[in-house]
Amino acid sequence: MALKLGDTVPDFTANSTEGPIEFYKYIEGSWAILFSHPNDFTPVCTTELGAVGNFLPEFEKRGVKVIALSCNDVESHKGWIGDIESYTPGSKVGFPIVADPTRELAVKYGMLDPDEIDSKGIPLTARAVFIIGPDRKLKLSILYPATTGRNFHEVLRVIDSLQLTANFSVATPVNWNLGDKCMVIPSLSNEAATLKFPKGFETVEVPSGRSYIRLTPQPNLD
Repeated sequence: MALKLGDTVPDFTANSTEGPIEFYKYIEGSWAILFSHPNDFTPVCTTELGAVGNFLPEFEKRGVKVIALSCNDVESHKGWIGDIESYTPGSKVGFPIVADPTRELAVKYGMLDPDEIDSKGIPLTARAVFIIGPDRKLKLSILYPATTGRNFHEVLRVIDSLQLTANFSVATPVNWNLGDKCMVIPSLSNEAATLKFPKGFETVEVPSGRSYIRLTPQPNLD
């Protein structure tokens, strides 16, 4: 069964391009991204892992561990890295790519795509993204079809939102980016919001007359 938001993600031990990985130990105390791809030496996946290599300093700045996975073996992954780094200039695959040839991990995480089949007729992993909090709970999941490459600008934006909203009583509105105004969560009273947000907040008037849209400057910025 697919993981649900708030579920504790399964632990696993597996081989990777950086040696054996004990997942819980690898992500201990950190935010983490686990993302799967259907197959090595495929065009869309090559662009994606190259992009992640370039984004790695931004993920590290936010304390996020990155780990990739596919159904190929480690030697296949290692052979593919040269293509990835060649296609995306300046990119370095400085994160582990886990091997899951038995599909054990894909089954645990609900990542198999019944429409993507390998040469043996066995389903491949879908193009999945799992963002995991320091408590090992699933904070966000996105599932893409094999033909659509992921937008890692969006993944980074989501991490910024998740880390912000985990620590402050705010939500982030549509198209929010770092530095934009946030929204005071509905469960926080005006009195509590006044105490919690020294920069203040504004209430937007709407035809219903209800005061549920309250905007405040991003609270963790000076």
